[in-house]
Amino acid sequence: MLNSMSVARKIPSNRQSGPLRGDDFDPDRTAVGLRIADRYRSADRQVKAGCDLFRIGEEGDAIYSLINGWVALYSLMEDGRRQIFQFALPGAVLAFIPTQGSVMNYSAQALTDATIGIIPHSNLGRLAMNNPEIGMQLAGLISQDRSFAYDHLSSMGRRSARERVAYLLLELFIRCRLRWPGHRSEEMYLPLTQEHIGDATGLTHVHVNRVLRDLRNDRVAEFHYRRLRILNPDRLIDVAGIDPRVALAWIDSDSSNEANAQRLLF
Repeated sequence: MLNSMSVARKIPSNRQSGPLRGDDFDPDRTAVGLRIADRYRSADRQVKAGCDLFRIGEEGDAIYSLINGWVALYSLMEDGRRQIFQFALPGAVLAFIPTQGSVMNYSAQALTDATIGIIPHSNLGRLAMNNPEIGMQLAGLISQDRSFAYDHLSSMGRRSARERVAYLLLELFIRCRLRWPGHRSEEMYLPLTQEHIGDATGLTHVHVNRVLRDLRNDRVAEFHYRRLRILNPDRLIDVAGIDPRVALAWIDSDSSNEANAQRLLF
């Protein structure tokens, strides 16, 4: 029978004992997502932490893929409130503009110093012609993002505050572990603040603080000074209220996309 323990056992572990750092990305594993030949890309863009790569309403004319770092995809309300849709990790497609002249309907901000690969719209036709498999690559990555979006919508609409925060921490832990395997410690660098968590879960800073304190006191998970420590993975899965099959789908989907991406070279 599928349960939280079977899911926890399937999360890749590693041979090292130090805490997992999301910003220490192995150069040999930078192609976790979309890989393309250098001749199709313009110069990679370096974005400093706290700066926007693009903003809502700007005209888009390229595919933006995250090579290194963490990026938040978000929207701002008229009164200044922010809704974070997704935390993007290396390999993610941050934006895919299929039609020249289209405008962005969300913004992207670097949470850490980030490297962005950019394929100008003018190169897309040649890229697709010379690399027919790129269509399936993009379809897989976009389909994965859509699944995450559906999961987040369900979480915002139906889960309690405690479940929302646990769900987000679990998702990020699994996604990071898949990209940086080899760490026995259930501790990782998480370049987020409580404000980020609140903007991603629809909760106030005070509410997030209370939930994190409860999770720490219950020996489920601990988040302090951008360090996430999973104290009890099985309990975290239970508290998140997630169907174990969904967590396994995260693992299988990420692994499948990584395997497909290995067929293309930078």
